[in-house]
Amino acid sequence: MGSSILSIIYLIGSVTFILGLKMLSKPDTARKGNLVAAAGMSLAILGTIFLYRVNDAPLHNYGWIFTGLVIGGVIGVLSAKKVKMTAMPEMVSMFNGMGGACAALISIVEFDHLIKLIKNLYAPVSDDHLALQLLESSASKGMVIIILLSLIIGAVSCAGSIVAWGKLTGKVKDFSFNGQHFLNMGVLALIVGLSVWLVCIFGISPGTGLIVFYVVFLLALFYGVLFVLPIGGADMPVVISLLNSFTGVAAACGGFLYSNPVMLTGGILVGSAGTILTILMCKAMNRSLKNVLIGSFGGGAAGAAASGKEQGNYKEISLNDAAVVLAYANKVIIVPGYGLAVAQAQHACHELEKQLEEKGVEVKYAIHPVAGRMPGHMNVLLAEADVPYEKLLEMEDANAEFPTTDAVLILGANDVVNPAAKSDPASPIYGMPILEVENAKVVIVNKRSMKPGYAGIENDLFFQPKTSMLFGDAKKVLQELLSAIKEV
Repeated sequence: MGSSILSIIYLIGSVTFILGLKMLSKPDTARKGNLVAAAGMSLAILGTIFLYRVNDAPLHNYGWIFTGLVIGGVIGVLSAKKVKMTAMPEMVSMFNGMGGACAALISIVEFDHLIKLIKNLYAPVSDDHLALQLLESSASKGMVIIILLSLIIGAVSCAGSIVAWGKLTGKVKDFSFNGQHFLNMGVLALIVGLSVWLVCIFGISPGTGLIVFYVVFLLALFYGVLFVLPIGGADMPVVISLLNSFTGVAAACGGFLYSNPVMLTGGILVGSAGTILTILMCKAMNRSLKNVLIGSFGGGAAGAAASGKEQGNYKEISLNDAAVVLAYANKVIIVPGYGLAVAQAQHACHELEKQLEEKGVEVKYAIHPVAGRMPGHMNVLLAEADVPYEKLLEMEDANAEFPTTDAVLILGANDVVNPAAKSDPASPIYGMPILEVENAKVVIVNKRSMKPGYAGIENDLFFQPKTSMLFGDAKKVLQELLSAIKEV
């Protein structure tokens, strides 16, 4: 009876994951989708704790289980409440790394159980007989393969996510060297080779197999560091998305290990959604997925070289002049960037939008796929300020509207509006699709200073004749603009 109820609970949990993911596709239903999926997960966890049976016996270590749940829950809630929106990418990376670590630890525990089981079952017989029995057992081989996949993918995701967290917080700098691509591929090939050998010798020599298993684990951690370490510039959202898909695949492997449909479904959904998002973002960044996997893009050296080229002079615009330009425009497109997130200026931006609309100005937002520090960063910020989803233009739609736009207001965006991506083959972002704001009649750029963006290069847009710089904190500038526009 208990197993039947647990199966129904798992089915409900799987359905809530699918419904929740569907709701997450739109900002106005994302919050509800998150709650639906969380409710399904909570139900599945409680069902597993109280209804799961091991050798027809219920779980007995409730003290350890609930202690872990309480500690982890308290840390998670406090971290989520404390974190600022500007630090959300770092938190996503850290949480994702914890998911990868869990998958790797599960693999270690289950491999150890498998080794002990083999020794207990076949201790009385000869090694030759043991080898024959195990080589004929496809179930044992399949189990080892799944454990290895979960170990490798989880370890890569864990190490890579921790490095990504360090890079986003500024604690870890971009690092690359000549021949790093070959080293990456060599380490990956060694991991695959040792894993195949382990599957082949498994059962023949459990002691050797255990040593090889831990060597594979250490190499996977090393590869995770190598994979993320050289990545820089505007490419960080891509690697966060890819690492997220890795964690999902590792979780799905855990679902196979435990024959747990909820774990399997959740892992498949996260893995597939993350993979699809990674491919879409690679397309938006004009990067190939192969280059992402070997960690060969986004190095800082090229950026430093490109940032040193000679530029002309930029011109500033006063607050009152900017207010006049915006107030008398027919159509204004706002381009949000990381500077908007740093200043927590999304609410002030929405107020400016409403004020301009009261004066008869058509206002829209142009969203670049990799603006900010994680996928959907700008969408989340604007949704928090209740900006209507219909006003958000994807890159292709925005580029089609820029030629008929009177004024573009850029708030902290840098690399995603840099024309060098189209005109300068020496630029590290060359070939990356951008928001073609230079096609508008007037461009106003709000930045704190002329300091280069995350890619470490100068922005050619800032030195064009139609571009004017409006320096200052985004939130303060928007509030002052709002006051000035009311007086126009």
